[in-house]
Amino acid sequence: MNYSVLVNERTWSKAHRMAELHIIGQIIGASGFPQSSLFCKWGIQTGGAWRLLSGLKEGQTQVDIPQIGEMAYWSHPIDLHYSTKGLQGWPKLHLQVWHQDSFGRCQLYGYGYCHVPSSPGQHRLQCVTWRPVGTWQEQLAQMFVGGGPQLRSSDLIYSGADRYRLHTEAMGTVELELCIILRHFERYGVES
Repeated sequence: MNYSVLVNERTWSKAHRMAELHIIGQIIGASGFPQSSLFCKWGIQTGGAWRLLSGLKEGQTQVDIPQIGEMAYWSHPIDLHYSTKGLQGWPKLHLQVWHQDSFGRCQLYGYGYCHVPSSPGQHRLQCVTWRPVGTWQEQLAQMFVGGGPQLRSSDLIYSGADRYRLHTEAMGTVELELCIILRHFERYGVES
């Protein structure tokens, strides 16, 4: 008897008794940042009731240097399939936009996050970003040698009150296009 097939069948049947969420789309690009030559690191944060069935829950785009206009285009695919036992901890997408200079040095340009839409269909999202502002000495050093303050923990990007104690400045916007497919949510009293 092939045990891997048996395990996969059990996993498959358990998943089909739970509600499922498919997230299919792309990180289109970004605009409104001080310089071009941008790339984006992304990840998905969910609660404990959520289980990733397929797809990658984090990734990174390529660097884009726009030749025309200020929009950096990435067209980076996102394809995730989750099962869940409850609605708590609905997925959030967190982003970090980075600038790469001509010497290959990378500098953080912004953090951002957005909730994955909870209604089925195609959604176009704009995620605003921000970055921490250091002391005037750190800002002066940043002008000459690059770098700048970064968060110690990426949890602050999408978690509550601690983020609001930071001194920040607004940065650019990241555009996303996500298609949401809900399955078996009606079993849990959620109408789609």
